[in-house]
Amino acid sequence: MYIVEGNVGAGKSTFLTLLEKHISTVSIALEPVDTWQHQMYGQSLLANFYQDPHRWAYTFEHLTLISRVQNHLAEQTNNHPLRIMERSIYSGNYVFARNSYESGFLTGTEWRVYQDWFTLLTEQKCVAPQGFIYLRVSPEVAYTRVKKRNRLSEKNLTLAYLRHIHEKHEAFLIGKHAICSALKDVPVLVIDVDKEFETDEQMLNKHIARIQTFFKLKDNARERALFP
Repeated sequence: MYIVEGNVGAGKSTFLTLLEKHISTVSIALEPVDTWQHQMYGQSLLANFYQDPHRWAYTFEHLTLISRVQNHLAEQTNNHPLRIMERSIYSGNYVFARNSYESGFLTGTEWRVYQDWFTLLTEQKCVAPQGFIYLRVSPEVAYTRVKKRNRLSEKNLTLAYLRHIHEKHEAFLIGKHAICSALKDVPVLVIDVDKEFETDEQMLNKHIARIQTFFKLKDNARERALFP
């Protein structure tokens, strides 16, 4: 199992959909964002969070924790050799929940409760992925794309928020700062997606070629481990 990570507006869903079309051996699992942005429990919790994060951060972060763990457990038992998930329990913690805590949206007690659940689930239930694919985008480009797609749930999303989320992605995937030991040696493929790739076939093919090489390197490493 591989995981695609990246900021809001990086184009993760679009990228994965195109990847599945171009590589027949790939199977994808998209992030269940529709569950969070549509009327769940009688309201859009994603929109509520963006509008009033101090009130809704704890509720929203726990909802996403639950859904991401459910997806992770389902995907780690999937026998498909090239299964790719969009986002994960790890970015949920190291990027989004941590940003909520450091921004003052979560209290110290709420953060500790979240951490207890995250630690329990990742240590006892969730198997680390084979690799991360980081779609790196500048916050300014991400903001432009968010405004262009004009989702109602994202109308209160700010450039400042995207800058914070970008910094957290960099610390998590590039710096590997304060992450669990199980992720320390998980390889990360970084793909710059500031430039348009959906309508630029040459750029898309370049990205796909790098991902195919990434998969082959992982396969070769696994074979060497099994048959030294």
